[in-house]
Amino acid sequence: MAQDEVERALEATLFAAEEPLGVDALSAHLGGLENGAVRDALRSLAGHYADRGVHLVERGKRWHFETAPDLAHLLRREREQVRRLSRAATEVLAIIAYHEPVSRGEIESIRGVQTAKGTLDVLMEAGWIKLAGRREVPGRPVIYATTPEFLDHFGLGSRRDLPGMDELRAAGLLDPVDDALEEAMESAGSGGASGDGEDAAETSEDS
Repeated sequence: MAQDEVERALEATLFAAEEPLGVDALSAHLGGLENGAVRDALRSLAGHYADRGVHLVERGKRWHFETAPDLAHLLRREREQVRRLSRAATEVLAIIAYHEPVSRGEIESIRGVQTAKGTLDVLMEAGWIKLAGRREVPGRPVIYATTPEFLDHFGLGSRRDLPGMDELRAAGLLDPVDDALEEAMESAGSGGASGDGEDAAETSEDS
């Protein structure tokens, strides 16, 4: 395919797609076109749309069209107000975003309080976090990570774009989780509870 043909094919594919698509998926859709050619065409296409009413953007290594930010006011409609996240859910989401993958026990160690399972459920229902396997330590606690939907909702290209690292570190939210891991291993070795705190009583703060 010539460059302009690749760009037209990508434009049509992304316009009709029901969800953002990564380079591998786009390459397969175009008959196994080389990934490098797909990336070059995407960058060229993004430049073409840079000054138009819609932009072609990459979020979490997936591409899609979205309305130009300065035109968002033209498309606003009244809608039911979504309930804001609780303080606990906001703290948990921030910790997962900056530390992922992270277990519930590690989250609790950083926050200094126990975390209700319902708090994690709310974030999973919103599509912002997901189960990312289990930590290979005694007890094998479940670990959590953010999703591409989280990046898209907050307008982030990747986790490297997360703001306020210095401020969060100064507040103590970016302390390493090594202490939590060590504590979990020591607790398991002495017959204590596993590191993810699944059996711990939940405090009223997160209820």
